[in-house]
Amino acid sequence: MVTGTEVLSGRVTDRNGPWVARQLLEMGVDVAHITVCGDRPLDLTAQLQFLADQHVDLIVTTGGLGPTADDLTVATVAALYGRELHLDNELEQRIRTIVQRWRSRLSSSADSEPLLAGIRKQALVPRGAHSIPPTGTAPGVAMPANDSGTLPTILILPGPPRELQAMWQDALDSPPVADVLVRRTQVSQNTIRAYGLSEADLAATLRTAERTIPRFGDLEITTCLRLGELEIVTRYATPAATTYAHLASLIDEHHGTQVFSTDGSTIDDIVANRLSGHRIATAESCTGGMIAARLTERAGSSAYVVGAVVSYANEVKSSLLDVSPEIIDEFGAVSEPVVASMAEGALQRLGVDIALSTSGIAGPGGGTDLKPVGTVCFAVAFTGRPTITRTLHLPGDRTSVRSLSTTAAMHMLADALAFDH
Repeated sequence: MVTGTEVLSGRVTDRNGPWVARQLLEMGVDVAHITVCGDRPLDLTAQLQFLADQHVDLIVTTGGLGPTADDLTVATVAALYGRELHLDNELEQRIRTIVQRWRSRLSSSADSEPLLAGIRKQALVPRGAHSIPPTGTAPGVAMPANDSGTLPTILILPGPPRELQAMWQDALDSPPVADVLVRRTQVSQNTIRAYGLSEADLAATLRTAERTIPRFGDLEITTCLRLGELEIVTRYATPAATTYAHLASLIDEHHGTQVFSTDGSTIDDIVANRLSGHRIATAESCTGGMIAARLTERAGSSAYVVGAVVSYANEVKSSLLDVSPEIIDEFGAVSEPVVASMAEGALQRLGVDIALSTSGIAGPGGGTDLKPVGTVCFAVAFTGRPTITRTLHLPGDRTSVRSLSTTAAMHMLADALAFDH
């Protein structure tokens, strides 16, 4: 449960809900809800009661633990559980030490009464609850389930993602949370990724699976189509592992040529792994450096990425990549001979053993009957191997064409590198 009116109103993007859910799922915990709630006490109470009524074993809240008047999560939870708040003197001193250390760096003056009041507020803990040491100034709180079992264990954590993540392990080790986790039903989550597979074709395969695989209903399957990639996520309790194995086998049988990952790896993961021992450069026109940006997004990419040339204008293609003006005149800038020459020019000019190039018509203008908007040409050049080229006709507006082109280039690169692995 993510709290904060700033999140509810859209001023701040929720980074905590997906992160916490991902951590829990990796531990085999079945996550049933991610909710967002404002800072009003009545709304907080209603949201907590709703989640309790769903008979969940653990609620994790983030936000609302600071020193200001709208930080009300702890007080609201205490009221709902009928627990008095008491001042944890040791915790108060710990928070005060943290604050004083920060203030000394800023050469601030002595503690003011409002500051001391804020520290005391953050050191108030419901009776029977366990405090979780802060990394900022806001401690977490782990509240055990009530005696009647109508209200589950609640883990209350701060809103700043850096603080929450740093406190996560201590939170899991707190007695109320650890007791819930030891009783959990183990849930697995597996991800299959395919490129060029339509949702309709997958749906037909899933209908076959429903008819032919025993206990198929034990699998919870969700799909997401993004930039030409279809992500198939399946969650299941441990006894359904055999059922999932049958499903994975059926998907491979029907769509094996389109499946590129069965262990959750992304195409970026695969490309990075296959580029080990290589040096790569890009020569981009319509993608404007987006492929290079994607390649360099991950730490350690300097081991294989050398550089990029954004050759948007024809004269740059010729002057920096040695593309013959005659080839451009004969075939047009958006053509396989031109992208092949761009990639081969980058190979030589940047001193790499692999180069990837693109040239296309992203729109909204510039298209013709022979080369409509969405026409994009790609090439991958290698030292000592023939250059590979292809042309795609991609749908959508300018943003979509450029994004789809970037993903298509990553898949073309991964396929070309597969020969080395």
